[in-house]
Amino acid sequence: MTIKCTFSIPLKSIRDYARQIAEVPPLPEYITKRGPYIDDAVGASNQTITIYEFDESKYPEAWKNIFKQLGAFHGIPGFSFSAQVMAKDNV
Repeated sequence: MTIKCTFSIPLKSIRDYARQIAEVPPLPEYITKRGPYIDDAVGASNQTITIYEFDESKYPEAWKNIFKQLGAFHGIPGFSFSAQVMAKDNV
């Protein structure tokens, strides 16, 4: 199973992001993290994409761990986040 997460942070909040990244808890070994990748498409300013892959049987636990990791950025001014659950063959 795959979860594709897209988030953006305004440039004025980059320092806050850099401080928070040090506090991000590590993911369990059963979750493979790919990225972050910068989306340089027109109109996608400051968007970062991270892909998380794991066995479907671990979905509830994996989602909890991914959300905990990304939750560290929730208080950053201008932070926005979206997630898309995908079948592995749709990535």
